[in-house]
Amino acid sequence: MPGRVLPTITSAEVESHNSADSCYVTLGSKVYDITSFVEDHPGGGDLILEYAGKDVTEILRDPASHNHSDSAYEIIEESLVGFIGSESSAKPANGSLANGANVPRPMYASTGMSTEEDLSIDTDYSRDYQTHKFLDLNKPLLMQLWNSGFSKDFYLDQIHRPRHYKGGESAPLFGNFLEPLSKTAWYVVPIMWIPPVIYGTFVGVSGLGTATGAAGYWLFGFALWSLIEYVMHRCLFHMDKYLPDNRVGITLHFLLHGIHHYLPMDKYRLVMPPTLFVVLAQPFWKLAHSVFFYNWYAAVLAFCGGVFGYICYDMTHYFLHHRNLPSYYKQLKKYHLQHHFADFDNGFGVTSRFWDRVFGTEIDIPPPKVLKTQ
Repeated sequence: MPGRVLPTITSAEVESHNSADSCYVTLGSKVYDITSFVEDHPGGGDLILEYAGKDVTEILRDPASHNHSDSAYEIIEESLVGFIGSESSAKPANGSLANGANVPRPMYASTGMSTEEDLSIDTDYSRDYQTHKFLDLNKPLLMQLWNSGFSKDFYLDQIHRPRHYKGGESAPLFGNFLEPLSKTAWYVVPIMWIPPVIYGTFVGVSGLGTATGAAGYWLFGFALWSLIEYVMHRCLFHMDKYLPDNRVGITLHFLLHGIHHYLPMDKYRLVMPPTLFVVLAQPFWKLAHSVFFYNWYAAVLAFCGGVFGYICYDMTHYFLHHRNLPSYYKQLKKYHLQHHFADFDNGFGVTSRFWDRVFGTEIDIPPPKVLKTQ
């Protein structure tokens, strides 16, 4: 459940729950209390108790024993009680230690994080891979994902648990000559697209012959972009429910938006590469000419206004992640980063919360509180 807050639990505490009276197991960083399931396990309680207080990731996937179905994972998910704390794959955030003692930090169940500061804590690559068996950040990511055989549910769970690449650099994606094509500095967007917008606006105004009418079409396109931004983010970038459960669908999802949630503070993968924008812009060019079929210049003006809206969106997105901002934008920054560290199922507006309010997807979560473990 988005916004659900769970405590951190030490490995030693997990290991102490190793009996039929209190049985904990872990799956990566997740901790489950399966005491009530011991006697109901189809393979017998003894098999469960053999792994009491231990990690069961490998045995659940072991075909020689029994390769558990998705239903089994859904059942165990109902028993989630917390996350491994002091031995997590990332360094503790500031304030997690007091008087030299470990203080359990609450975490949002959906992401395994507590605050926006957690997004910038360096990940221990080796420990992260050892714990989660997902992607090794020491190696190029794309072919790892393509050859992985990950299920959709496992993939979605992992990409929504953000990591941070050390030193503010970008994790290797291709690992070859294609690598530069996957990175885009924020300033490339205005440099590349503002001149065409200016030229297209000039052509539209000249052809329409009236500045007032031209401004109306242009502003219509600019305002429409905010809705397009929301719909794309919610229905294309976050099409998790309808994502095909195969490596083609998973890989395309990762390239389009999954990598951003996996590594949200990567400053070179925060704005849209020009080649991808050209592809995605084609349907909107056709849409503008379909709506304003009666006047080619009106369609051009609306399209230019929309592209300028996109430029504002990409710049806003970058600055929300990487810049100190005025008061209004500080609130917007807090809201957007909540989408990453607390509730990725809501909060799809980037330049505004307006459409989230209209469609009921506004983020509204309680502050994390330390909950007592059982």
